[in-house]
Amino acid sequence: MKPHGHVLRRPSIGLTPDVEEAGGEATSRYVLKSPYAEAVFRAGGLPMVLPLATDPGMIDAFLDRISGLVVTGGAFDVPPEAYGESVRDGLGALKPARTRFETALLQAALRRNLPVLGVCGGMQLLNVVLGGALFQDIQRDLPEARNHEQAHDRGQPSHPVEVKDGTVLAELVGRGQLMVNSTHHQAVSRLGEGLVASAVAPDGVIEAIESSNGVFAVGVQWHPELLLQSMPLQLGVYRGLVTRARDTRR
Repeated sequence: MKPHGHVLRRPSIGLTPDVEEAGGEATSRYVLKSPYAEAVFRAGGLPMVLPLATDPGMIDAFLDRISGLVVTGGAFDVPPEAYGESVRDGLGALKPARTRFETALLQAALRRNLPVLGVCGGMQLLNVVLGGALFQDIQRDLPEARNHEQAHDRGQPSHPVEVKDGTVLAELVGRGQLMVNSTHHQAVSRLGEGLVASAVAPDGVIEAIESSNGVFAVGVQWHPELLLQSMPLQLGVYRGLVTRARDTRR
């Protein structure tokens, strides 16, 4: 057995949950789809769910205890005022409390150069937090684009993306064509500061983004954690986060 000091410990990875609001006297509850935590664990990390907080001290306390962050997706949109636009037809449901929490958490994590992965809506928020903007509804704003909300099993891919050579994403899953699932009606319209598009769909929709300054800040528009059975190489996205998190292990 290796000495304790040489055991490869699992870096703690924070996961943002969804919130299901309850009516009347019922209590709201946090919800996290299990594949997120399973992907982090399979990639070598220790998943930790971060309950919503508004106090900056609480957010700093969370970040003191984790080495990487996953901002998860959900069936809601980023408020358009966050990127300087007004509401237009096609905008979906909003969850202001969750968005405020994830925004503050992302901003603080990025200030610390903490490794960050944004998944689906988490990628969109990462882009907005860094000054980018979104198409509020792909079908209305990009009428020539394909439908990006697949009807079949989300554990199976839906369309290809082109992963650009020389990117962090290419190091994680390989360059060139990659099949992905597709569950979003919004997309990046203007890249945030310091971000580059690392994967693009055939219709031109940006499917992945990443920081160009050496910090691990990666966003993917699809759900790699749902594809691990049909496409094991998708675990590379989470492995990349966990590997970088080991550099700042807590």
